[in-house]
Amino acid sequence: MERRVKGGKIKTEGSQKKFSGLISRVTGNQVITILLILIALGTYLSIHTGTFLTSYNIFNILRAFSWIGISAFGQSMVIIGGGIDLSPGSVMALSSIITAMLLAQGVDVSISVVAGLALGAFTGYVNGILISKTKLPPFIATLGMMSVARGFCYGLTSGWPIRHLPPGFLFLGQTDILILHWKVPLPVIFMIVLAIISFIFLNNTKSGYHIYAVGGNEYSASLTGINVGKIKILIYTLSGFFAAIGGLLMTSRLGVAAPTAALGYELDIIAAVAIGGISLRGGEGSIWGTLIGAAIMQVIRNGLVLMGFPAYWQPAAIGAVIIIAVMIDQMKKAKAQ
Repeated sequence: MERRVKGGKIKTEGSQKKFSGLISRVTGNQVITILLILIALGTYLSIHTGTFLTSYNIFNILRAFSWIGISAFGQSMVIIGGGIDLSPGSVMALSSIITAMLLAQGVDVSISVVAGLALGAFTGYVNGILISKTKLPPFIATLGMMSVARGFCYGLTSGWPIRHLPPGFLFLGQTDILILHWKVPLPVIFMIVLAIISFIFLNNTKSGYHIYAVGGNEYSASLTGINVGKIKILIYTLSGFFAAIGGLLMTSRLGVAAPTAALGYELDIIAAVAIGGISLRGGEGSIWGTLIGAAIMQVIRNGLVLMGFPAYWQPAAIGAVIIIAVMIDQMKKAKAQ
């Protein structure tokens, strides 16, 4: 159908509807929305700074948020499942300390890394047991684990960092792989591979479906025969495991295992999830959103530095972004109701 408007121009109502439908689909897809936000940030910074789009800066950004992104994948599963985990930063540090201590004793790199990953998974498993079996609120259980794990970091090292890590371990965080004439940091490759695996797990397996079901409505999920306690143990174990991977890559990159490592990273990890569009009420969200959310945080940090803002203001900027992201989520929920 056509309609004549002022000036003799013809406006097609059908094309209008198609265009509005396209806009609705784009704005309704959370991942696409935050991807557009990331592109807008990148465009702004590329115009107002001369170094943002250089390959050196881009790969530095990717490397810097890779361990946050990996740790956030586990947090995503926890939040989608209706929980919260405040312990990833401390688990990152503790896994790194244990791995470094084994390396310092001459233990093989592969065995030391497996031990660190196993410890991370174990701390997550303990969180899951506390929440599913003893019915502790997730906030309390993981807050306690955050303090316990950090206390072990200080106690095992007496507050001193562990240095002189072997080259075989440093290889994981300091190596660049040549791909299409670009030197891509190895941690970035790990992050992308783990994002794909996490996406497949959440969207193409029975356990992934159960995680969404438990987060959407725990009572209804239990009525359908889903073992809610088992799912909770699973997601917290995975959260600890992913945190351990992030911690080992971070330590490998820095070349030192410090008891203060990843201090406060809980905020960054939860922020990546919230900015990525995963509902803090549980039951919905995407791993790709988390990945983009982590990228947005690092781009903001990098942009503030490039534009000359003092580093002291970075936490305020990240905090404001978190508040805005959660406000948008709340408004979406209220509109849906």
